[in-house]
Amino acid sequence: MATLSDRLDHLLGVKAAEPLVDAFDMHTVEDLLRHYPLRYATQGQPLTQEQPDEGAHITVIGRVTKTELRPMKNRRGRLLKVALDTGSVAPIDITFFNGDKVSYLVREGVRAMMSGTVHWWRPDRWNLSHPDYLILPEKEEDSIENLTSVRGGGALRGLAQSAKGKGGVDVSFFEREYIPVYPATAKVQSWDLLACVRQVLDQLDPIDDPLPGDLREDRGLMKISDALRLIHLPERKSDIEQARERLRFDEALALQLVLAERRHDAEARAARPCPPRSDGIAAAFDTRLPFELTEGQQKVIAEISDDLARTHPMHRLLQGEVGSGKTIVALHAMLQVVDAGQQCALLAPTEVLAAQHYRSLRTMLGDLGTAGELGAADNATKVVLVTGSMSASAKKAALLDAVTGEAGIVIGTHALIQDAVEFFDLGMVIVDEQHRFGVEQRDALRAKAKAGASPHLLVMTATPIPRTIAMTTLGDLETSTLTQLPRGRSPIVSKVVPRKQHPNWVDRAWERILEEVGAGRQAYVVCSRIGDDEENGKGKKSGKGKATEEKEGPTTAAALEVFDMLRTGPLASVRVGLLHGRLPTDEKDQVMRAFNDGDIDVLVCTTVVEVGVDVPNATVMVIVDADRFGVSQLHQLRGRIGRGKHPGLCLLITDAGPTGTAMARLDAVAATTDGFELAVLDLRQRREGDVLGAAQSGTARSLRLLSLLDDLEVITAAQDLARQLVESDPGLHHHPGLATMMHAAVDAERLEYLAKS
Repeated sequence: MATLSDRLDHLLGVKAAEPLVDAFDMHTVEDLLRHYPLRYATQGQPLTQEQPDEGAHITVIGRVTKTELRPMKNRRGRLLKVALDTGSVAPIDITFFNGDKVSYLVREGVRAMMSGTVHWWRPDRWNLSHPDYLILPEKEEDSIENLTSVRGGGALRGLAQSAKGKGGVDVSFFEREYIPVYPATAKVQSWDLLACVRQVLDQLDPIDDPLPGDLREDRGLMKISDALRLIHLPERKSDIEQARERLRFDEALALQLVLAERRHDAEARAARPCPPRSDGIAAAFDTRLPFELTEGQQKVIAEISDDLARTHPMHRLLQGEVGSGKTIVALHAMLQVVDAGQQCALLAPTEVLAAQHYRSLRTMLGDLGTAGELGAADNATKVVLVTGSMSASAKKAALLDAVTGEAGIVIGTHALIQDAVEFFDLGMVIVDEQHRFGVEQRDALRAKAKAGASPHLLVMTATPIPRTIAMTTLGDLETSTLTQLPRGRSPIVSKVVPRKQHPNWVDRAWERILEEVGAGRQAYVVCSRIGDDEENGKGKKSGKGKATEEKEGPTTAAALEVFDMLRTGPLASVRVGLLHGRLPTDEKDQVMRAFNDGDIDVLVCTTVVEVGVDVPNATVMVIVDADRFGVSQLHQLRGRIGRGKHPGLCLLITDAGPTGTAMARLDAVAATTDGFELAVLDLRQRREGDVLGAAQSGTARSLRLLSLLDDLEVITAAQDLARQLVESDPGLHHHPGLATMMHAAVDAERLEYLAKS
């Protein structure tokens, strides 16, 4: 007999277990049993969607309605072209390269199961090339156990042969109403996994259920033993639904228990309170604002102010649309902390963004931010910048201001985390674009506070997060959202420019830039890569330095090439600048300052301008190879324009085909400026497993059944239960089953990713 913790190589043998480790990082029985079926085949129906992805590994069951042997064009032998009727709209095209060898089995009228790789050979037609296959007995045959041989080829034939007993071949399993189909690879196919699952289930001991019986009854959930068996080998549709319901709740509860534990640990820490003052620098700043705050900004400022006044550390996420005024909200919070005699650290992901924050905060504060300088206000504080590329003397001066307490606000990049950086009394940490930093980096900065106290934490993002995503991945943070744009923000119109279909439209894009520059405004041209000696992966340089096409696909336009092309060609009459991440820091600052001051008309750049860059006079953005960017990234980039009194225009240049998913994505971006709507689209396209770090961690582990977008009720119920359990039993010492489930379902790599979120 076997338990969930038993090793697969001991149970299945090394030969069967090694491919599972290589393909799916499966080591234990539980790893295998939690690799749930993607879908289920029913007799006569396809085991996949009507239009599967190119390269997808799928399995279908149906009846052969037509066969035809055709000579091969470039070598000897004949192809067998097969039409398989699966009950879908049109028969599926199947091609066997060894047609003469299989034609005697794959004949018109037989029922067959076929498993292979999808190949789209026309926009509206796809086929399976040389699939594994199994000829199925007719349902009316009485003695399928008495078959003496397996009729088929490849992995399916091997699976059927593995069921061979004394009386012949038992293919009765293939007559089940629901046949599971698993996420598979070319080396470990669905039927390999099914054979392993059946072998394990035959030996599995009863499982101790981690969920208390009363909880299962309250939610109408089946036992975990039944759920793990029926998800793989259901007898009826209701088995699948009930098993998924139980396992989906387990996934939600495991995640929420982790977040509840983190939340409990954070609330157990002590923080020095920073109550608001009516006579401090924050109040003085409010009276000087040249505009009125939006209702949303006022509400969020009040929420943060209440958090800062408490004796345990604030843990809050501030999210908002591009240009929704998060910086003003964050600055108000910083000034409230400064009023309490403490310091603030603002951590930015890039030197460009750190420098931008430094300049904008100094500008907004005016004489309130120039302590120690002539003309400073009486209650002024000092704002300093710390980056890795600063001169030794400038960095030494900034570090001295931080350690002596002269600087109330310290802005920097990862350089702030270094051991040499010390604070006099760090009271709050603000992390901008929080997804760019790991938990170790956040903790390293928080550890610079005085002993016995934890600084308040505010993390900011301009990438909108749907409510269920925020609840699941950021459940240890309170969330504040800014959706209302401040007065003075201008509308942005976006248009897709299909370069292949309408090459003259690209010429028109450069003309639009000239028109805007002629009216006294500025523009961005964004490229997906820098160029020069950079690896592209889909193209290479010719001897003249221009991009060429190779057989594997078209190259993308590099910033260096586009810069040269524009300044010597269509934009030769205006001032064109270049900005990318490989420039020295002082040169980057010089270029950005020149663009800010209006000394550069058109800035050719990479995504270094994605966040934080604020040039109100910039009204046009052309994004070259826009299909190479994600939905959220395009939305972020587009937010750099329309920040002043003139409308913005964003042009998305692409070589994508008119009917593909890339064009559909660009059309969706062009159709709306609602970041939350686009965030949902982005998550659906990227698939939710990636959101929790499956792709980043390099393993196949991710949420299997829980939909972060669709299962709000399950997530909410799990969150409430998790917080109640952790409140009454921190560490889950009295609930060992739940503690085990939490650690089993949420592996260390995903925990690390969640902590970065």
